[in-house]
Amino acid sequence: MLNNDRLLLLAELARLGSMREVADELGTTTSTVSQQLAVLAKEAGTALTEPDGRRVRLTPAGRRLARHAVTILAAVEAARLDLDPSAEPAGTVRVAGFATAIRRSLLPIVAALPSRHPALRVLIHEHEPAEVLQLLAGDRVDLGLTYDYNLAPAPLPDTVEATALWTSEWSLGVPAGRAGRAVQGSALEVFRHFEGTHWLVNSRNTADDDVVHTVAAMAGHTPLITHRADSLDLIQDLIVAGLGIGLLPADQPTIPGVTLVPLRSPDVTMRAFAVTRLGRRAWPPLAVLLDLLTTPAH
Repeated sequence: MLNNDRLLLLAELARLGSMREVADELGTTTSTVSQQLAVLAKEAGTALTEPDGRRVRLTPAGRRLARHAVTILAAVEAARLDLDPSAEPAGTVRVAGFATAIRRSLLPIVAALPSRHPALRVLIHEHEPAEVLQLLAGDRVDLGLTYDYNLAPAPLPDTVEATALWTSEWSLGVPAGRAGRAVQGSALEVFRHFEGTHWLVNSRNTADDDVVHTVAAMAGHTPLITHRADSLDLIQDLIVAGLGIGLLPADQPTIPGVTLVPLRSPDVTMRAFAVTRLGRRAWPPLAVLLDLLTTPAH
C-alpha cells in the first residue's frame, strides 16, 4: 500500500521541481526526502525519479503517480475536513493570472488571508491567458486567472475547468477631440468612422486583436493594426502621441488626452475566469481560494 506521507513528497517534488525545495517547504532534510522517495519507488514497484545533472527529475511513471497523488491527497484532506469542519486548510497555492484580475480579485483576498487563513499562502505570477494555460498544463501553477471577450470566446482544453468571475465593458480609446459624431453611433458605425486609422493591440495576447478584426469585418473593412503593447498605460500614452486607437476598459479612468467612445450593438465585454486542472478543486487550500474569489464581497 502506498504511504500518504511519501505521496505528498512526490506531489511536492512534481510541483516544486527539486528535493531541496521540497525539504524547505515541508521542514525536513533533502536526504530524508530522497530516502522516502526511494521507499515509495519500492512500494510502487517502479523507478519514480532519475538523474538530471546534479538534480533529479520524475520519470514518466513518477509523473503519473504524482498526478494520482494530488487527487488521493485531496480526497484524504476533504475527508478529514468533513469529519473535522474546524480544521484549518494549510498549504501554498500557486496562482498565475493577468494583471487586472490580480489587482481586482486576488490582492484583496491575499491581504486578508493572514487573519482568516494564516496557514494558507499564495504565490503570484503575472501572465497572459495562453501562458497561464501552459503553466496549468505543466502543473506549474494550481490556479489560473484568464479572460476572453464575448466577441472572441477562447476555447479551453478539456483538461481544465473554469468558473466565471466577473465581466467588464470595454470602449474604444481615441485621441481627445477625435471622437466626433462616432460617440452616438453603434460599434459598427464607430469602426466605420475610424476606418483607415492605425490600431493598437496587445503584444502578448490575441484576444483584443480578434475582437478588433471581428467588429471591423462586421463593419465591412480590415483594421490597420500597427503597434502592439502589453501595458494599458502604454496604450494610452501611444493614443495621446497620436499613434493610433485601441480598446480600453470603460470603467477605468483615462489620462488627459484620451477619450473613450462607447461600443454598443454589439457590445464588447471582457469575461474573467478562474481556471484549474480537472480534479484539483477539492484540494482544501485551492477550494478556499476559489470560494473567496467567487464570493461577491471579499
